[in-house]
Amino acid sequence: MSENPLKFVTLVGSLRKDSLNATVARALPQLAPANVEIAPLGSIGDFPLYNADVQEAQGFPEAVLQMASMIAEADGLIIVSPEYNYSVPGVLKNALDWLSRVSPQPLVGKPVMIESASPGVIGGARMQYHLRQILVFFDAKVMNKPEAMIGQAMGKISEGKLTDAATREFLGKQLQAFADFAAH
Repeated sequence: MSENPLKFVTLVGSLRKDSLNATVARALPQLAPANVEIAPLGSIGDFPLYNADVQEAQGFPEAVLQMASMIAEADGLIIVSPEYNYSVPGVLKNALDWLSRVSPQPLVGKPVMIESASPGVIGGARMQYHLRQILVFFDAKVMNKPEAMIGQAMGKISEGKLTDAATREFLGKQLQAFADFAAH
């Protein structure tokens, strides 16, 4: 591995102020290995609903171009998202629809890691599998294992912080695996 740190960015698939997934994403920089820097992307709530007519008439919104640029410059993308109705939240799908239209496409060949947290037992597993299907279109390089599906997350997060020691340790190991994945 090179001496320069790997730079990862996080994309949160929720707009909620007290989002469990945003809490997980905020914890990642402290859990990362020494050779990894993690920075948040802007809010996908800044993207309008995707409409090709708007894009053709007005061009890309600045928020879309800024996020696409940050993803393109990063060594890897970490998507942390809840599951809505057994699938990907609409706001995340909308953001991916916008990003899919940017040229050059910022996710082509980009290492991607997926995480999810949920009050439910299976921790967002169905969302992750649908997201993997969507990322096939992007030709992203998605890390398959280890997977992080944080079930019963309400008992692992307190006062806006990821407090569960076992979950923190596991996510640290997952980040090390992603650093190894992204470096090759």
